Amino acid sequence: MRVLFAGVPGVGHLFPLVPLARAMRGLGHEVAVTSMDGGEPVAASGLPYLPLAPGLDWRVRIREAGRDERPDLMRRVVESNSADREAFVPLAARVNSAVADDAVELAARWRPDLVVYDYLFPVALLAATALGVPAVQHDLGFVRTPGLRDLMLTEMADAFARHGADRLPAPAETIDLAPPSMAGAERYGCPLRPVAYNGDDALPDALAAPADRPRIAVTLGTVPPKTDGLTRVERVIAAAAEVDADFVLATGDLDLDTLGTLPGNVHAHGWVPWRALLDTCAAAVHHGGSGTALAALDAGIPQLVLPDGSDRFINADAVRDRGAGLSATAEEIAPALLDRLLTDPALSRAAREVSAEIATMPSPTAVAQRLTTLPGLAG
Repeated sequence: MRVLFAGVPGVGHLFPLVPLARAMRGLGHEVAVTSMDGGEPVAASGLPYLPLAPGLDWRVRIREAGRDERPDLMRRVVESNSADREAFVPLAARVNSAVADDAVELAARWRPDLVVYDYLFPVALLAATALGVPAVQHDLGFVRTPGLRDLMLTEMADAFARHGADRLPAPAETIDLAPPSMAGAERYGCPLRPVAYNGDDALPDALAAPADRPRIAVTLGTVPPKTDGLTRVERVIAAAAEVDADFVLATGDLDLDTLGTLPGNVHAHGWVPWRALLDTCAAAVHHGGSGTALAALDAGIPQLVLPDGSDRFINADAVRDRGAGLSATAEEIAPALLDRLLTDPALSRAAREVSAEIATMPSPTAVAQRLTTLPGLAG
């Protein structure tokens, strides 16, 4: 069987697909991943990468759609930094529609028997529908997507009709990474254990060695630092100087030279395997990306989430409401807040509870096996 995975061109959307894709390959199936410009880093996972619509930039096309077609939605997106999902997803649907012909052509050329797609990339559902094969929607975290999917598909109705769909389809299955106790009343679909993929590099020796005192991992992801500057990391560093712990800044290629000399207990690193780093840490501080938050829950450590837009407020609320961490604004970052991460037994207890819950969720291999029995699969 051939399985095509598809997603928005960003590591936060493509990397969560890798564990299931690898599980499918481990069962003997042929697997490939497709995305638009910017999705190339997923090829480092060893999965074949098929570029879609080269030259069409996801973010640029969203801005163009907002400027030229739906300025009312674009105002809401800008004001909320994309946190207004009901405004953002119709614009994302416009990009999906713009690559519909390319997606159908790519799928017709590669001939998948099954398509698995990130929920913001339903053009893959369109391609699967055009080929007459099942499609599976792969959700990413705590966003409840049925209503958003309806918005996107309605926006894409003309593209679906152009490719022979007389009605808007539904995916054959929806995969949900949210631990059951954090999915709320809107639990749906097939649960999948959130196994992190952060690349295959090992931790640097300095981080792999046991720490002399508690260690706190800090990251702001791949997108927020480029759009929002250093405000939050500057505040974390200032507060960290007064906390009896070591702080590891996993900041990738972010230029920290403007920060001057770091406190002695703050250590800057490039990108390191986030999930592996968490196994050496007592707590985490991050921007609220779904994969980042799920990895900390899996590790069973408290987390401080500093959301700034997109789905990150939803993820922060889920962590806070479960009691497994804290949510704060940049202005609220202070030594006492960081100390609480290390000393509040209720936070540690809830984080360990969720970690134990995640361990009981179906593995990628178990879900891959389940997907091979979907109705409509050839053979």
